[in-house]
Amino acid sequence: MRIVFLNSLEKQEDGAVSDGAQVWIGEDEGIWRMGWNEITGSEEQETVWYEGGSWSEMLHVYRHRLVVKMGEGYRPVIEGIWDEREEFHGRGMAAQKLICYSEQHGNEGLYNELCVWRRKKAAADRKAPYMIASNRLLKLISVFRPRTVEELLQLPGLGESKATEYGPDLLEMVQAQGEERPGDFPLDWVEREIDEDVFRTWMYKQKEAKFRLEMEKFSLRRMVLESLAQGLDLEGICNRTGLERREAVELLELLEKDGYTTDAVVQLEIQNMPKEQQSAVWKAFEELGDHFLKPVLQRVYDQEAIEGGGVEQLYEKLRLIRISYRRQKENAPKAG
Repeated sequence: MRIVFLNSLEKQEDGAVSDGAQVWIGEDEGIWRMGWNEITGSEEQETVWYEGGSWSEMLHVYRHRLVVKMGEGYRPVIEGIWDEREEFHGRGMAAQKLICYSEQHGNEGLYNELCVWRRKKAAADRKAPYMIASNRLLKLISVFRPRTVEELLQLPGLGESKATEYGPDLLEMVQAQGEERPGDFPLDWVEREIDEDVFRTWMYKQKEAKFRLEMEKFSLRRMVLESLAQGLDLEGICNRTGLERREAVELLELLEKDGYTTDAVVQLEIQNMPKEQQSAVWKAFEELGDHFLKPVLQRVYDQEAIEGGGVEQLYEKLRLIRISYRRQKENAPKAG
């Protein structure tokens, strides 16, 4: 096997190096292997993280597995795994440090009260709770305890509109507890107070969740592409991936945008749809555009058909035909 990438990492505890490790990538006749060698004392343990023919898939696994290790405290001996300077000293880092500090110094009593207020407010306004305030914003308020709307606006995640609407309630709850706050506004003192290595570890844990989600999405795409190659219908794709039918159709639309052809499964799903209905849908797309489906639905089907209990199935057919329509429109020769 030919090693194409190797980097050493060290884990520090109480100012001393406790463990060392290496992350490596190798290639042998088109097969990529990637793994982690952990060195403890005189022992070395190798764990293979990936073995296969997809460079893209391997990179997704690499980023996720490595960021988990860096979240555990490992640091590269030679920089180059990521652009550290941009990640930890770029724009937006001040806000990230406020969030990190709030999670490290939580005020659970006030935070829980704010969550109860948000739940009641959401029910009264008939909104989702996250539209009132995010968990992170409530945690920031509970820790930094602003006393005025001006101070409230210095917290990331709150604009003037929400500050005007919800600010009085939030400030009243903060004042009612009467506890001392860790420091005054402006909050530039947080930059000095927060431990840099604690912040790096926290940032890597945020990346872990992001990379895990990306890896799951990539795995889903791969499973759908394999299902298409095997000629499975939509139900077969759903059984294999665990997706709902609408989620599967939406993923087919994304694959088409990326240049993959999904025509075989589209034709399987609309083969029992009357040809005149298919033609009517196609004509409606030409006349009304393909961005919104509701006008097309109302043009093609009467109210009885729409209210007959199968509206989701009708929308599914429209989405599938739209895939073919967009492909043909994209491939049509341009005038002039």
